[in-house]
Amino acid sequence: MVLAGRGQGVDLALDFNALPPQGELVRRLRGHDVLVNAVGIFQAQAQQSFDAVHVKAVAALFGAAVQAGIGRLLHVSALGAELGGSTAYFDSKGRAEVLLRQLPAPVVIVRPSLVFSPQGASSRFFLGLATWPLLLLPGGGRQPVQPLHLDDLAEALARLATCAEPPDTLEAVGPRPLPLRDYLRELGAALGRAPRVASLPMAPLRPLLPLAARLSGGLVGADALRMLEAGNTGDPDGITAVLGRPPRDPSVFIAAPEAARLRAGLRLRRAVLALRVSLAAMWLGTAWVSLWGYPREASHALLARVGLHGGVAEAALWSGALLDALLGIAMLLLPRRRPVYYAQLALMAGYTVLISLWLPEFWLHPFGPLLKNVPIAGAILALILLDRAHGPGDR
Repeated sequence: MVLAGRGQGVDLALDFNALPPQGELVRRLRGHDVLVNAVGIFQAQAQQSFDAVHVKAVAALFGAAVQAGIGRLLHVSALGAELGGSTAYFDSKGRAEVLLRQLPAPVVIVRPSLVFSPQGASSRFFLGLATWPLLLLPGGGRQPVQPLHLDDLAEALARLATCAEPPDTLEAVGPRPLPLRDYLRELGAALGRAPRVASLPMAPLRPLLPLAARLSGGLVGADALRMLEAGNTGDPDGITAVLGRPPRDPSVFIAAPEAARLRAGLRLRRAVLALRVSLAAMWLGTAWVSLWGYPREASHALLARVGLHGGVAEAALWSGALLDALLGIAMLLLPRRRPVYYAQLALMAGYTVLISLWLPEFWLHPFGPLLKNVPIAGAILALILLDRAHGPGDR
């Protein structure tokens, strides 16, 4: 959300899940000339629902803005928003538009198509796809998209905020529609890649879409697939008139200097992902080996040297294996991974101390079971430094 007014700007922090009372909200909005709301979520969560963020908060915010006398109101919706839309996302955006049209002051509704920004989650996802040698896409990637560069969207919003007679609705789209596969090829070409495209059969993969949505923050999932299949195109004449020029073409989204930086970022993301997946495989594999791969009698003999016998030893064996398995699963699924990294270091330190005290010969074992903890700890420390502190995705 952006507020602008005459004189010095004022920071205004609002929680769209818990807006202040209407009177307080009106008071805090007074003195501003323009309100631009671009707050939105792509995937609902327990802490934030589409209804709360996209509908109720928007209605309350703009109602308060009208009472506060803000003269220009802009709301960033989505291309494809409609009541009863194909997804809960589109439906919530459509319900908000209906409420805004009922206000006693005009609201400019901007409906962006797919927006490109190297810092955006969806753009990072597409850039990662575009650099793979082979792209497996639903339907062969024939779905139409009409991507718009973020800078063009920002410029259009700035012009709408200041022009004399803004349109009621603006379809913020790129200059031309193109199939998704061609868009990815454009991005790949800018990064020095030429990916080949093959069709991905979706029928056997549909049961995995909820898990894919969880791992990708909604970028891959049933709703994302429905939105893709519905198409995402519009008429570029409106934004061309607002900008005074056509929006930039996808072929020039990435300049040469930026391409080098993006390639370096992609290499880092893949290195982080490789570390995460390999460590998760190690923890999951260790759990399986402890319970079923290694002879149970040999495991009990080792635990006896630590002073654990009978049922206590069996409980310790299962507890350790389940803890290893939970760490492996958490590495893959949890959005907040930093506590998982610290838990791994703590568990490894505990294992190392216990083994050093009661089974010190493992330091001299030819396969180096304890010595390998050193590079593994280094890999975990690297993840603490390089991985995202929270949120979905591979970085």
